[in-house]
Amino acid sequence: MLDVRRSAPTAGGIFHRLDAEWAALCADATVQTTVADWLVADRLADEVAAVTDGVADARVRPPGPAQLLAALRPGSDELTDAVLRALLRRAASRDRSATLAARIVVQAMIPAAIRMTRGQVRPFGGRSFDDIGHMTVAALFEVACSSRIHARPGRPAANLALDTLRYVCAELAADHEAGAEDLAAAEDLPDRAPGPARMAEAAEVRTAAAAAGLTPAGRVHAAGATSARMELLELVLDAMDAGALSPADGRAIAWHYTAAVPDTVAAARAGTTAGAWQRRRSRAVARLTAALALQLRCAA
Repeated sequence: MLDVRRSAPTAGGIFHRLDAEWAALCADATVQTTVADWLVADRLADEVAAVTDGVADARVRPPGPAQLLAALRPGSDELTDAVLRALLRRAASRDRSATLAARIVVQAMIPAAIRMTRGQVRPFGGRSFDDIGHMTVAALFEVACSSRIHARPGRPAANLALDTLRYVCAELAADHEAGAEDLAAAEDLPDRAPGPARMAEAAEVRTAAAAAGLTPAGRVHAAGATSARMELLELVLDAMDAGALSPADGRAIAWHYTAAVPDTVAAARAGTTAGAWQRRRSRAVARLTAALALQLRCAA
């Protein structure tokens, strides 16, 4: 989980700034003294010094922040866990050293934070890499200070990453769900009496939607009566044809906004949980909104 052996910054933006800030911390004599005192107090100084001979300034005894970070590298799991738990205990305290301890934890977890950030960036809209990077770092700092990790069984780095990822996903899901309000409001738009051509088009949309699994059995008539819902189905079908939405994404939107299928029922049909289904819908709405915005820009 921890991987601190990086010869150069892995990404720009927030992570590049964290690397630059870390270099300044390592050069700060006060920080070096504080970290050395921690290691002595936690009886980890000798073990950390023994595994960091290849680190710059490793001849300095007792070891400082650079050596502490190097001790968190893969290959010494028992020492890595002990050092990380000690840092998390200090980060969860409310004294003046808590912020520095949490900052070291964040630095150790930057490779994992970058992977999390990349995993949450979507090709069709949503937040930028740096926006999600800021969110991930903030979540990582908050989880490190939360006092939930160091006492939990298992690998502390894995627990830390999992809690951070849950926090980020929840934040993004809430953000995306808020963006879906415009789609929900479409149901309240007044309907005009459709002419023969529009009725024929609606029949084609219903057929295509049924073939794509967008209209669950037993809800076609109730959901398909309004033109607003037909228009939304058309938008979803077009986005699926263009590759902006997957079939599962299309169902997540259509079942909720045009068929009023409860999340628990939809999740059961899809073989997942209601929470996972809601997150899929949130991401799908964000992709659809971004695809529509792109079409408008191209048409302008």
